[in-house]
Amino acid sequence: MRLVIARCSVDYAGRLTAHLPSAPRLILIKADGSVSIHADDRAYKPLNWMSPPCTLKEGAEDGTAIWTVINKAGEKLIITMEEILHDSSHELGVDPGLIKDGVEAHLQELLADRIETLGEGWTLVRREYPTAIGPVDILCRDSDGATVAVEIKRRGEIDGVEQLTRYLDLLNRDPHLAPVKGIFAAQEIKPQARVLATDRGIDCVVLDYDALRGIEDDKLRLF
Repeated sequence: MRLVIARCSVDYAGRLTAHLPSAPRLILIKADGSVSIHADDRAYKPLNWMSPPCTLKEGAEDGTAIWTVINKAGEKLIITMEEILHDSSHELGVDPGLIKDGVEAHLQELLADRIETLGEGWTLVRREYPTAIGPVDILCRDSDGATVAVEIKRRGEIDGVEQLTRYLDLLNRDPHLAPVKGIFAAQEIKPQARVLATDRGIDCVVLDYDALRGIEDDKLRLF
C-alpha cells in the first residue's frame, strides 16, 4: 500500500464530472490497483475513488505533478499535486480476514461471569446445566430465589425458543427446581421468535456483546 499526503485538487471525468478544490488530503494506492482520496473526516468513506482494475500514470505539466488514474471504462481521476507532504509504501501481505469472537460459547461465558446484569441480586447456579435432553446454557436464581433457565444464541429464532421450551418443561418436573422460568437471550431476536417467547411466558433479553466485555455500559435491554 502507498500512502501519500498532499495538498492537491482532484477532477473526475466520466459519466459525470466532479471537482475537489485544493486542500490537504490522504491518497491511498492499494495493491489491488484501487485509488481513493480521503479527507480527515467521513470515517472510512473516501471523497472520490477509482475501483480496480485501473492504471495510475504520474506525469507533470508546467512543473506541477499530475497523476491520472484511468479505469477500464476510460473514466479518469486527475489529481493535481501542489505539495507532497508525505509519500511512503508498505507491504501488508495477505490479510487473514476478520475473525468474529462473539460466538455463543463466549457470550455464555461472559453472561455467566456477569449474571448480575440480568438483575440485581441474581446468582449463578452453573453453566451447561445437564438435563436428559441436553445442557441448559445457564441456570441461575433471581433476587427472590426463583430458578431461571437461560438459553443463549447469537441470533434468536423460533428454534431457540422451542429448545428453551423443552428445557423448561423438563426442569419444571424437578421439585427441587420448580417453578422454573425462562429467559431467551441473543444479540438479535427475530420478531417471530419474540412473539412465540412472549406467548409462552418467556422473557427476551438482547445481549450487548461490547457491554458484556466491559467496553460500554453494562445495561442489557429486557423486553
